[in-house]
Amino acid sequence: MNTFKSFESLLSTVNDQSFDDIALLLFKFQAEQNPLYSEYIKNLSVHPEKIKTVSQIPFLPISFFKNHAIKTGEWIEQVCYTSSGTTGQLTSKHMLPDAAFYLKNAERCFSHFFGAIEDYHFLAYLPSYLERTGSSLIAMMDYFIKKSMSAYSGFYLYNETKLLDDLEALRSSPKKTILWGVSFALLALAEKHTLDLSHCLIFETGGMKGRRKEITRQELHEKLARRFNVPVIYSEYGMTELFSQAYSSGSTFKCSPTMKVLARDITDPFLVGLYGETGALNVIDLANIHSIAFIETEDIGKVYQNGAFEVLGRVDNSDARGCNLLLE
Repeated sequence: MNTFKSFESLLSTVNDQSFDDIALLLFKFQAEQNPLYSEYIKNLSVHPEKIKTVSQIPFLPISFFKNHAIKTGEWIEQVCYTSSGTTGQLTSKHMLPDAAFYLKNAERCFSHFFGAIEDYHFLAYLPSYLERTGSSLIAMMDYFIKKSMSAYSGFYLYNETKLLDDLEALRSSPKKTILWGVSFALLALAEKHTLDLSHCLIFETGGMKGRRKEITRQELHEKLARRFNVPVIYSEYGMTELFSQAYSSGSTFKCSPTMKVLARDITDPFLVGLYGETGALNVIDLANIHSIAFIETEDIGKVYQNGAFEVLGRVDNSDARGCNLLLE
């Protein structure tokens, strides 16, 4: 019998060979235990027992997170993460019975690509996120900061002087340093100072949050890399509606083991599985056990045969939202 605990135990063992089997088990579980999703696929005349491949699974439009409490099974909400939005705009809400579950999975995603959290100092330069409540990114960074056990790890809201002083002080540290910032803040820092941050890894969360004109990710990365004297800028693909993250060290993102991205035809949302051509992105997030694991996003991009993907922008007329999405 499939239960939340059985799916949680599978997350630590999932790999390329087992991903699809676990996704199909989770689909059948959520089709039965999630009332909203059950009604949605019923209206599509989809019979769960006939779904044999992940490309056949119906994906729930991400906009449902704005108007519905999306819950699989019965549980009491402990935490509710919310998306950013302009005044008067509906924001997404993603509920969870246990905040520790999200944080441990975020650690698993990060460590898959970069190693142990304890090996780093985390300097978080995240204005706009810190100025509101309910940000899953802030929850993740707070967890990383505390687990790093570094006296230098911390949030730097508008304390630029201390940020610069600490970056310099860490130049000779045996631990690696990560400067993790929202794009507009990193860009402002780069334009104001020419810094040698060759001892750092720079992570940008993407988006200008209405603070300045959007630019392409490539343009942003080139400018930051040049001004900070680093060979590459890292990006994180994450959003309120997902509990897993993908990371890039260039133009394409790689999924963590609990996540897979599929491309759908822009004019036919049920044609899923495009490779090497521009489409809209669907995400399977196996960590979304308690909500919904199959999400039809409003992002445009390309998916490649090796599982990597790139983000090119957003579907026309979709709301401007989320981390690390820069308009082309």
